[in-house]
Amino acid sequence: MRVIFKLFATLQDYLPAEAKKTNALTLELDAATTIQQIIERFALPQKLCHLVLIDGNFVPPGERAARVLQEGETLAIWPPVAGG
Repeated sequence: MRVIFKLFATLQDYLPAEAKKTNALTLELDAATTIQQIIERFALPQKLCHLVLIDGNFVPPGERAARVLQEGETLAIWPPVAGG
């Protein structure tokens, strides 16, 4: 199955070079792939995976290991953001 994977801000550094311009990557995944497996596959530090959304809907940290991705979904991850 295919999903779109997006990383924002400093997390973009974890994407392959060809994906950094658009901050997005199309992934071919096994049917039972979870959010946590994608986080681990790209070696994203857990503490930097602050805001995790699937098709714009927030996924709390406690649900990420069990939430299986579905065909056509978009997984987007933001680090904590500070500013003023």
